[in-house]
Amino acid sequence: MSISYGKLVIIGAGKVGSSILNAALQMNLLDDIVVVNRNRQRALGEVLDASHTTAFAYSANASIRVGDYEDCRDAHIIVVTAGPSIQPGNHERNTLLHQNVQVMNEVMTNITKYTKEAIIVIVSNPLDILTYLSCRKFDYPENRILGTGTLLDTARFNKMIGDQCGVDAKNVVGFVLGEHGATSFIPWNTVNIVGVPFNELQQKFGLEKPLDREQLLRETKTVGPRIVDLKGYTSSGVSLAACRIIGAIVRNEHCIIPVSTVMRGQYGYSDAAMSLPCVIGREGISRVLELPLDDEGMNDLKICHDHLRELILEAQNEVQDEPA
Repeated sequence: MSISYGKLVIIGAGKVGSSILNAALQMNLLDDIVVVNRNRQRALGEVLDASHTTAFAYSANASIRVGDYEDCRDAHIIVVTAGPSIQPGNHERNTLLHQNVQVMNEVMTNITKYTKEAIIVIVSNPLDILTYLSCRKFDYPENRILGTGTLLDTARFNKMIGDQCGVDAKNVVGFVLGEHGATSFIPWNTVNIVGVPFNELQQKFGLEKPLDREQLLRETKTVGPRIVDLKGYTSSGVSLAACRIIGAIVRNEHCIIPVSTVMRGQYGYSDAAMSLPCVIGREGISRVLELPLDDEGMNDLKICHDHLRELILEAQNEVQDEPA
C-alpha cells in the first residue's frame, strides 16, 4: 500500500504524546493525525480537545481521530511515546529498560504487521536501546527508524552557550552526541558561533572568563531531570524536538540534526544506536555524518558505545525468549 504523505500516527496519548499532537497542529505540519492508545477513552479526550483548536485562525484544518495499529498501514510517520517515563527522584532513564523494552516489542510487533515503509520516530526511553533493538529484531530499514536522541540536549546546550555569549541560540553550532543519557558528550573542537571556535568565544564576545566546559556539559545532562523534579514531567521541549524531526521529514528539508540512529560503520561501530548528525528528509535519514572528532571526542564516543552495548546485551538477554 502506498504511503499517505502527511499522515502521522502517534502511539501513546500521555503527556508527551498529547503535547506532540498539539505542537504538530500549532505548527501546521500535517493534515491527517491518528492517535493510538490502549485507553481509547483517554485518546478520545485528547483528540476532541485538540480538534477544537482547528477552528481558530492560523490553525490547520487537519483531520484528527482515534485509531488503531491498522492505521499505520499507509502512515508516513509514526511517533512512539508509549511506556512509562522517568519520575521525580528517579532520573535514570535506563531504569525503564525492562518495562519499555517489553512495551516497544509489543508496539513494533503491531506496527510491522502493517508497514515497514513508515518513518518511525522513537521518543520512549531509553530510546537509544529501543531504537537499536527495534531495528535489529524487526529488520526495520535503518534509515526509517530513529530516536529524538540528543536533539533536545543539543537545543539546551545551544541555549546555554547563546545566553552566556549574548546571542541567539540559533547562531550556535554545537552538537551533543552519543547516548540520550549519562554518557552523552560534546565534541568541543566542533563547537562554534558563526565560525568562531569555542576556545575563542571569551575573546571575541568579551566575556569576563572562559566558558566552563564541565559545567556546561553537567547542566546539559541535568536540566531535564531538574524539570521533572520541578513539574513532574517534561513535555514542551521533547514535543518540539519530535516536531522538528517531523517537519524536516514532511518538508523534505535535508537538514542536519542529531538523532539516534543505528550505526553503520561510523567510527568503526555497527552494534549500537546513538545520536550522530544526520541528514533528514522525506525518506528519513539519507546520510549519517562523521564529525572530525579529536582524541578526547573519540575517547568519549568509545565510553558511550561501551555503555550502550552493555545495556543492549542486558536487554537482549531479557527478551531472548520472547517471540518477535
